[in-house]
Amino acid sequence: MDRDDERGSAMVEFIGAAVLLLVPLVYLVLTLAQVQAGTFAVEGAAREAARAVVTAQSSAEGAARAQAAVRIALADQGFDDGDALRLECSHDPCLTPGGTVATQVRLAVPLPFVPEALRSWVPLEIPVEATHVGTVDQYGQVRP
Repeated sequence: MDRDDERGSAMVEFIGAAVLLLVPLVYLVLTLAQVQAGTFAVEGAAREAARAVVTAQSSAEGAARAQAAVRIALADQGFDDGDALRLECSHDPCLTPGGTVATQVRLAVPLPFVPEALRSWVPLEIPVEATHVGTVDQYGQVRP
C-alpha cells in the first residue's frame, strides 16, 4: 500500500471521532444546565411562596400571593407551570401566630430538543421539587 493513498484520512477520522464524542457531551451539558435552572427555579419559588403567605393579611391573599410568586420565579428561569404549588398549614386558620406554612413546588423539566409528540408517548422529563417552611410571626394577631 502506498503512503499517498492514505493522505488526508487522519483528518477525516479525527473529525468523525470528534463529532461522535462531542455531540453527546454537548447534549449532556445542555441537559444538566436545564435541570440546574429547574432546581434553582423551584428552590426560589418555594422560599418566596412561603414568605408571601406568612406576610399576608389573610389566608386567601396569602395563597394568591404565593401563586404569583411561584409563577414569577418559574418564569424567571424560563419555565411555565401553573399547578406547581402545594401549601400546607400547621394550624387552622392558616395564619395563626406561631404556626408554620409549608410550601412544596414541583416541576417537570423537559429534556432539550425532544419533540412534544415523543413526550406524549414516553415520559422524557426530569422531576424536581423543593420545600420550604415559613413561620408565622408569633407575636402577631390571628388572621383568617
